[in-house]
Amino acid sequence: MEISSTSIAILIASYLLGAVPFGLVLTRLAGLGDIREIGSGNIGATNVLRTGRKDLALATLLLDAGKGAIAVLITTYLLGMRDLAAAAGLAAFVGHCFPLYLKFKGGKGVATFFGTLFAVSPLVGLIAALTWGLMALIFRMSSLAGLSSAVAAPVASYYLSGGIDWMFIAGMTLMIFIRHHENIGRILSGTESKIGKKAKETE
Repeated sequence: MEISSTSIAILIASYLLGAVPFGLVLTRLAGLGDIREIGSGNIGATNVLRTGRKDLALATLLLDAGKGAIAVLITTYLLGMRDLAAAAGLAAFVGHCFPLYLKFKGGKGVATFFGTLFAVSPLVGLIAALTWGLMALIFRMSSLAGLSSAVAAPVASYYLSGGIDWMFIAGMTLMIFIRHHENIGRILSGTESKIGKKAKETE
């Protein structure tokens, strides 16, 4: 993958796209206040769900996933730079986790991770999604499901897709684990919140 001024511009644009905090924007527009003061304080769909607004949680999920997917698809099909596609998805993912607009305090990136996966390789995305669904069904913990799918994705990419995409996916996996360090501690202690609980129930 050749690094050029065009490549750098694409990565910067992808980062800025990823940095848009849709969860925060939607909950404020709905009159629910600052999502960062509710539940876990995260700006992602899982915390939006704790407000009791399933519609906003779904919209946040789709928009956050869309950030990664759009970055990949534009790079691949509009700009014709397939070799840079996974890197653009990673840049959008980093933007979501460390948004310039929120002083680099963002979400944990699972939705954007999935959007990137499906755009880079639908088969890898499907494997990760099935892993998420199975773990969520068994344990009812979004964080554990996300961590499990994050492990499955680079392994699937390495064996099914080849190339270097798996390296960028592995980079996102590593960051997901870092961003979920508190969740990991709660999972190990048995105090992690379950899917569908409102903020007052998890507090």
